[in-house]
Amino acid sequence: MKYLLIGLGNTGNEYAHTRHNIGFDVANAFVLKHGGSFRVDRLAYVADIKWKGRQIVCVCPTTYMNLSGKAVKYWMDKEKIPVGQMLVVVDDLALPLNKLRIRPGGSDAGHNGLKSIFETLGTHEYPKLRFGIGNDYPKGFQADFVLGKWKKDEEPMVKLKIDKCVEAIETFATQGITAAMNQVNNQQFSL
Repeated sequence: MKYLLIGLGNTGNEYAHTRHNIGFDVANAFVLKHGGSFRVDRLAYVADIKWKGRQIVCVCPTTYMNLSGKAVKYWMDKEKIPVGQMLVVVDDLALPLNKLRIRPGGSDAGHNGLKSIFETLGTHEYPKLRFGIGNDYPKGFQADFVLGKWKKDEEPMVKLKIDKCVEAIETFATQGITAAMNQVNNQQFSL
């Protein structure tokens, strides 16, 4: 069984560990936990993880968020992985910081990375792991908030949720999306 884990984000030090790059951080945590490392490859940083009889190809697109679909399509085709065995990790303004949500489909909700994937694949029906970042910003400052670093007091919750994401990815690959949804969807994480 082969799976594709896509962590969405932007390359470059100025974007490292920002809210918008949480997909990169989750994919990196998953790869580190399983003793892997990323290499620079076509349109992405890529790591191959073998775990419990599963092969998980981990991809962090280097195309920048707005062209994420290009890298997703390339790696789906190259690795011959069906859309249902792909999991995209993405930041979500509509979810509070203490929430995660996994769904088998659903709209791009205005997220440029998900829009690009839709434009390339022609469907919204693929699994997404949405990482709540909250929406604690003044009107007109959404871009600054999304591209900003976590506040000091948010960091422990972010760390906890990254660990929960890694567990959910493991569940997705071994037990399926329903089990992964049951694991995280109705939880309010607390420290």
